[in-house]
Amino acid sequence: MYDVIVIGARCAGSPTAMLFARQGYRVLLLEKAQFPQDTLSSHYIHMQGMSLLNRWGLLDRLRDAGCRPITHQSYEGPGVRIEGFSLPLDGLRHTYAPRRYVLDPVLAEGAVAAGVEFRESCTVKDLVWEDDRVVGVRCTTPGGTETTERARLVVGADGMRSLVARKAGAQNVIEHPRVTCTYYSYWADVPSHFELYERPGRWVGVIPTNDDLTLLMTYFPQEEYNDVRKGVEPFYLDTFRTTAPELYERMSAGRRVEQLYGTGHQENYFRKAYGPGWVLVGDAVNHKDSITARGITEAFVQAQSLTDHIGTALHDDAALRTALRRYENDLSGEALSHYQGALNVAELKPQGRVEMLQKLVGHQEHIDRYFSTLSGACSIDDFYNDELLTLLDLS
Repeated sequence: MYDVIVIGARCAGSPTAMLFARQGYRVLLLEKAQFPQDTLSSHYIHMQGMSLLNRWGLLDRLRDAGCRPITHQSYEGPGVRIEGFSLPLDGLRHTYAPRRYVLDPVLAEGAVAAGVEFRESCTVKDLVWEDDRVVGVRCTTPGGTETTERARLVVGADGMRSLVARKAGAQNVIEHPRVTCTYYSYWADVPSHFELYERPGRWVGVIPTNDDLTLLMTYFPQEEYNDVRKGVEPFYLDTFRTTAPELYERMSAGRRVEQLYGTGHQENYFRKAYGPGWVLVGDAVNHKDSITARGITEAFVQAQSLTDHIGTALHDDAALRTALRRYENDLSGEALSHYQGALNVAELKPQGRVEMLQKLVGHQEHIDRYFSTLSGACSIDDFYNDELLTLLDLS
């Protein structure tokens, strides 16, 4: 019998398994894919996530895997352009945006190094219940054999379509309609930094990633999804041409090296986070529009929060319930703030944001603090300090 079974070994699951194992627990990590395997992602790790990777001793692995350090960010909207970067956090002054076939194996290897038993190509079919409590899982091995594994706690880190959430009956406690659809690809020979461009109804993201490639992303309103998917490439290229003409010229001098990837199924919700014998982390508990690229970072934050709260309390019923409740309460703070921020950006209505940013032009400290609010190096409350409120005529 295990202390903890974690289902899903990507950005939420592997760190959760690793941190439980470092606390001395016996942990089983199950993943239906065979690593390395890519997946839909915006790739970017904000400063807050970088700080956790550094704390966990995994950051150098990404550097060694050929990730380009990112130290410069810009935003351009109608009538405004700002440039700068997030304030440092824990001494770190750069970020990364690794491909998922690079990042996910690094995280899984970190879990194995901590003592986690890791099984790939293992599909979980159901939860095992006793006396209204989850006590394990039923899964199929790579060879097709069905087996049952038991644990004190089952962690669902299995994404937006979480089997654990479905089988445990974890209902949405907050829910909003889909807002955007996104399509992206990878380009060579396109000089870039972390660039964002916005026009009414359009958003472009530019993110340097592995192997000297650049991720070029487009976002459209959800109501255009059916039209976009019928002619993805023309919509994709026209968005760059009309939203970021100078970037379009750089793209035209480069070359696209992979197919176009995308989705119109970006759900927005918080689920009930826990119940008897189970708990959810990452996209399984909270998913939002990817336009602010917060998913990876928040998965890391949740893994740290959950394992910190549980600590040595796993085998004490009352203490475990308290720990899980505190973990869920954490989600209603910073995570909810970022959720609301993502929905605001995803409306693709830049006017209010542009009016505020125009007042920051010429005030580099405030520009860097603005970029820091998304990176996690500065809270929204700290950003709106007395000096800024005076500048914005809001005091």
